[in-house]
Amino acid sequence: MRFVDFFNALLEGKLVGQKCLDCNSYTCPPKATCDNCGSRNLETVELSGYGVIRTFTTTYVAPAGYEKEIPYTVALVELDEGPWIIGRIDLDPQEVEKLDQELIGKRVKVYGKEFQTEPFYPNKEKRVVPMFKLEG
Repeated sequence: MRFVDFFNALLEGKLVGQKCLDCNSYTCPPKATCDNCGSRNLETVELSGYGVIRTFTTTYVAPAGYEKEIPYTVALVELDEGPWIIGRIDLDPQEVEKLDQELIGKRVKVYGKEFQTEPFYPNKEKRVVPMFKLEG
């Protein structure tokens, strides 16, 4: 599975990952080997696209190329299938400040959003970012 396939699926509202045929665990985003056992015996599968916020931080000072996007909030989400992925919370940073630590443990749905590409991003045609929409 290629990263471009992963990001294109996100834009279509699907979260794809890999299932290890040796230990039955899931890996997401795609990698050459299973996160759990290191096997290369992987198949591409569609995941539920749901998970729980485990931690987050709001970026106010952007790295080079992202100045027009600040502030934004990045989160680590534990997917229902097990893997953790990084992306942005689809919420105004002022709302994030109000909710503060109440965000930890909130359920989210994963989707992809296209942003303007930047000089350091490998795909010069488009940049897709995993996004997390709060459920409920």
